[in-house]
Amino acid sequence: MAATPNAGGQAWLEPPPRGVIERAVAEAIAEDLGGVGDLTTNATIPAAARATAEFRTRTPGVVAGLTVAAAAFRALDPDVRFEARVADGDACAAAATVAIVDGSARAILTAERVALNFMGRMSGIATLTYAYVAAVAGTRATIVDTRKTTPGLRAFEKYAVRCGGGHNHRFGLHDAVLIKDNHIVAAGGIEAAIRCARAHAGHMVKIEVEVDTLAQLEAALSHPIDAVLLDNMSPAELQAAVAMVAGRVLTEASGGVNLGTVRAIAETGVDLISVGALTHSAPVLDLGLDFTT
Repeated sequence: MAATPNAGGQAWLEPPPRGVIERAVAEAIAEDLGGVGDLTTNATIPAAARATAEFRTRTPGVVAGLTVAAAAFRALDPDVRFEARVADGDACAAAATVAIVDGSARAILTAERVALNFMGRMSGIATLTYAYVAAVAGTRATIVDTRKTTPGLRAFEKYAVRCGGGHNHRFGLHDAVLIKDNHIVAAGGIEAAIRCARAHAGHMVKIEVEVDTLAQLEAALSHPIDAVLLDNMSPAELQAAVAMVAGRVLTEASGGVNLGTVRAIAETGVDLISVGALTHSAPVLDLGLDFTT
């Protein structure tokens, strides 16, 4: 793989807040222990035993989730040492050592699967995002995610998208207005929906409108909006839509996006391409934790 996806890129690449990480890790560990404990480890490993282990990639990919993995071990023993050998957002070859963990053998064994689950899921998203970003290189298009995330893990998955060089769409229903087709039907039309949204949204809130046709786009552009979501349009339709918008608002293409189509979509001149697959269909990156002592 090429060098770090985020080199010279997003200065705001920060993991989820510490409290969010610790809460998610605690819930995952509690789920694994089931109120009983780690029967295998407690039966076979002396309480005083210590060990050193290495996180290694088994396939190439972009790493994400190191901070979360470290939190998993420290949740069981705050004295466990976690030494990252790479940074989130780094592209690694197969068999690369990404971190070393040292301390209580029981803590390492018990937290192993939780740490690997978070890192594998997040690294898989970062890796897939990187592939989409590379596919549109040289165009004006930015790859963005969606709200199609695993319940409870949105902060982690959207962070992983950033690690892969992508950008985040709205985080949830609370931070931007996106008028979609069902809103338009329920509100009584596109003009009514936009008027109501503008009347209720504060001056700091962005408004985006989903349109399926050029006629809908023309209607949307007659009102004060910030972006249009061009849903399931062909490349020819997207190109016509971009020409109609003429830079007045941001253009976002959505629907029918995959690694085989994304380049043609980007070449229509759209500003953004939203890809639900980044978070709902990314394969887990194969990582392993191997004891060395």
